[in-house]
Amino acid sequence: MRPAGAAARNVGVQMLRPSPAPPSLGFLAARVDRRLEELLSGEIERWRAVDPDLVAPLEALGRLVDAGGKRLRPAFCYWGFVGAGGDPDDPRVVDAGAAFEMLHAFALVHDDVMDGSDTRRGARTAHLTFADRHRAAGWRGESRRFGEGAAVLVGDLAHVYADLLLGDVPGDVWAVWNELRLELNVGQFLDLVATARADRDRGLARRISRYKSGKYTIERPLHVGAALAGRLGDLRGPLSAYGDPLGEAFQLRDDVLGAFGDPERTGKPVGQDLREGKPTPLLAIAVERAAESRDGAADLLAQVGDPGLDDDDISRLQHVLVETGALAEVERLIAELTAQAIDAIDAADIVPEARDELIELARFVASRDA
Repeated sequence: MRPAGAAARNVGVQMLRPSPAPPSLGFLAARVDRRLEELLSGEIERWRAVDPDLVAPLEALGRLVDAGGKRLRPAFCYWGFVGAGGDPDDPRVVDAGAAFEMLHAFALVHDDVMDGSDTRRGARTAHLTFADRHRAAGWRGESRRFGEGAAVLVGDLAHVYADLLLGDVPGDVWAVWNELRLELNVGQFLDLVATARADRDRGLARRISRYKSGKYTIERPLHVGAALAGRLGDLRGPLSAYGDPLGEAFQLRDDVLGAFGDPERTGKPVGQDLREGKPTPLLAIAVERAAESRDGAADLLAQVGDPGLDDDDISRLQHVLVETGALAEVERLIAELTAQAIDAIDAADIVPEARDELIELARFVASRDA
């Protein structure tokens, strides 16, 4: 996060001290990765026997899920399960974690199509890869439409595999799963509409963050874990008291990275959210404050959403986000929400090991640089 860090230091913005990833995150990721590889390798061989062309979308899905995700959703699901008294060696919680990663892949592929993104996790996006294939082969029709159509189907495959991985689980697990999928989709629609309208309302921006990302990243995985262990009834409230504010802090950190992040760490061009005109709380706060000044900041912020912004334009916009105090306010919010989450989980009636891990995870997701 070099650009953000430099800008923040220059004006004395107080930023959270980076916390390392908990060691357990790597252990859990390895278990989930093995399950995903087992599923996809079997599916590739299965469908290759039907028609070799079916290998391409499955390999594209495999490349995405194997491209360095942090596996946060499986981790929150796991510790929600263990915290509720579940057996740490129960394979169902690994399957549920893999299901979350497939659901995340579904969201990412579709999100890239809707946003017209060029890169994801440092690699060319699925819709552009398939468009390249169409163009190189000289096939009929429009390469762009073919690429987008193929990517939508890759996302749909991920969605189906997510349900298959979740498998035969209690009804209250499915109830949470269905709710989180609805929340994810309505959040994405609100983001789509707000981006098109160039909305800069702070309340709407926080609502989008909550439904598009925060709830399905932290709160709902915790609920799925507790439901798998049979304790959703008494733990829903305490886990929400932790997961809801931390989910918002997670997305606010994403917003900072989307405006200031180091491309080598985030896998996306610097300032990508500013080119796309994403309706983030960071931008909404800056617009509110710029409207009260006469230094030209409002005119600069009016350029947000222009895909042709070059690196110098992005640098000027970053300067405005800092000078208006928007970055500092978002950093304060992240710190306050994280502290609120930690206080909530510290008081929850869960297994002590899980409590400690969830506190470490809270500090990590709020201060991460990618």
